[in-house]
Amino acid sequence: MDNAHSLFDRGKSCLVVIDVQQYFIDKLPLDQRQPIVERISWLMQVAGILEIPIIATAEDIAKVGPLLPELEALLPSDSNVHDKMSFGLSAQPDILTAVKETGRSEFVLVGLETDVCVAQSAIGLIEQGYRVAVIEDGTASPPPHHDLGLRRMAMAGSTISSVKGMYYEWVRDLATDARVRSRWQRDLPRGMTL
Repeated sequence: MDNAHSLFDRGKSCLVVIDVQQYFIDKLPLDQRQPIVERISWLMQVAGILEIPIIATAEDIAKVGPLLPELEALLPSDSNVHDKMSFGLSAQPDILTAVKETGRSEFVLVGLETDVCVAQSAIGLIEQGYRVAVIEDGTASPPPHHDLGLRRMAMAGSTISSVKGMYYEWVRDLATDARVRSRWQRDLPRGMTL
């Protein structure tokens, strides 16, 4: 396994978008709902520009509903949203197969809810031998559960980062930064600076 303290490498990374469904968004405080979607959407766009694979899940789609349409629209055309029927994605064979098929060793997690599906997914991926980063401002749960989930994942060996921090880990140099910025199709998320 890679050094746990080294930077995340875009050539080894896969972005995992977990259960960003209206049902879970509606459980968040009003002022957190749109910002979390904007940050996840923006990071998905960056991943697309940098050719970082994206795996997306939605919990029990028939009962809970689909991934938010604005996020599903950002997925590569050859990918699908996995109908997740377990809290941790690595407990579901088809999703674990998709993880392995990426050929990536580093998984960057965003989505809902921090203390349940994100935490169980992070811990399951670590148990499978993968390196995991959890994006603090790209994950959410109703308070106080977000902070509890982050602490649980950090204790299990996840790197806790931010949307901005992961952007710069993936980009690494001014030339790549300029190339990515030239292809943005939307403004930075509210309140975020680079």
